[in-house]
Amino acid sequence: MDGLAELAGPLAAQWYGVPGSDALRVVGVTGTNGKTSCSQWIAQALTKQGERCAVVGTLGTGFVDALAATGFTTPDAIQLQHSLADLHRAGARAIAMEVSSHGLEQGRADGTRFDIAVFTNLTQDHLDYHGTMAEYELAKARLFNWPDLRAAVINRDDAAGVRLLQNARAGIETLEYGIDGDAASRHGAKHWLRATNVRAHRTGTTFDVDGSFGHATVHAPTVGLFNVSNLLGVLGALLAAGVPWQDAIARLEKLQPVSGRMERFGGEDGPLVVVDYAHTPDALEQTLRALAPITEARGGKLWAVFGCGGDRDPGKRPQMGGIAERLAQHVVLTSDNPRSEDPQHILDEIADGMDDPYAATQIEDRAAAILHAVRHADAHDVIVVAGKGHESTQEIAGRKRPFSDQEHVRLALAARGVNA
Repeated sequence: MDGLAELAGPLAAQWYGVPGSDALRVVGVTGTNGKTSCSQWIAQALTKQGERCAVVGTLGTGFVDALAATGFTTPDAIQLQHSLADLHRAGARAIAMEVSSHGLEQGRADGTRFDIAVFTNLTQDHLDYHGTMAEYELAKARLFNWPDLRAAVINRDDAAGVRLLQNARAGIETLEYGIDGDAASRHGAKHWLRATNVRAHRTGTTFDVDGSFGHATVHAPTVGLFNVSNLLGVLGALLAAGVPWQDAIARLEKLQPVSGRMERFGGEDGPLVVVDYAHTPDALEQTLRALAPITEARGGKLWAVFGCGGDRDPGKRPQMGGIAERLAQHVVLTSDNPRSEDPQHILDEIADGMDDPYAATQIEDRAAAILHAVRHADAHDVIVVAGKGHESTQEIAGRKRPFSDQEHVRLALAARGVNA
């Protein structure tokens, strides 16, 4: 039957009895990087006594302290609507949802009544699927033309975000955010947020935030300019949801770290190891830049342990090799999820982007690569294990096997006699 696929989501929403925005506020978060952190933090911040916010995304579906894995960032249309109805019956009054470009392109989110949409950024990824950055951007933009969307929270520091603001549909309330620049106040934006005076320290970041809502100083338990940007997006979502300014700032400062996102291990009596999901050129660069001042303060050197996924955009492999060579003092290339590809071929393509590929250590076995870095790092060094973050499996030759970067980091630190 022609058009049945497009009707699957709306029909499922009706069948399962998913309520409207007045009873279940859905906040959709899209962008190349930051979707998981933002959605998890929005869910944390919108959960308070008597009201619960659930989450749908890469880490799973459910409440932040009880997530069930689905295997997809955005589940298929029928499963998604079933989950939304179940979560509402379980007490959710809001949902923070990661909305992937694949999910938008394939209609997985169809039938969802989004109240607020958040845009984080657009950088190279998924070109094996979308073909061009222009098509990738068009897929993301679909969320901001959603029927009955009430508010859009958009990163103005990103060129794609500027285009979203310029093309915003009449009747949608826009809130733009950015770091340092005063573009928002200059061009007369009605709702805006700006972070300034960003100061990094060992346990987190402090920054000032001002805009059309007020002024405050925020103390956040995370590092990196990219996370300051993510926090602005979260703050914008809270304000768009009607949370008062001072209350929103207080909730921001109580946020807890997200699994596999700049997650720290060790660092007291040995090297500091940071596990992060960074699997794109921009994300890897932002992660390494964020940890450079911490490495300098410790008096050590920065290590990058990473690979690239198989059967995915090969164009980013040499870019990531070049970024690691430029920003880290030690580079260890290893397998990510090679899938059906030859792992060594992927490592060679990453090394092709380095001026001196022989300066990188290549260890195909990821557990051995992590152990090598932890064993050979100085006690003051910082090691970034990037690419897989929270993932609990590794896919090799079409077969998924149990594998956790977090667990192997703990084992490697224990083998060195260091507390994780």
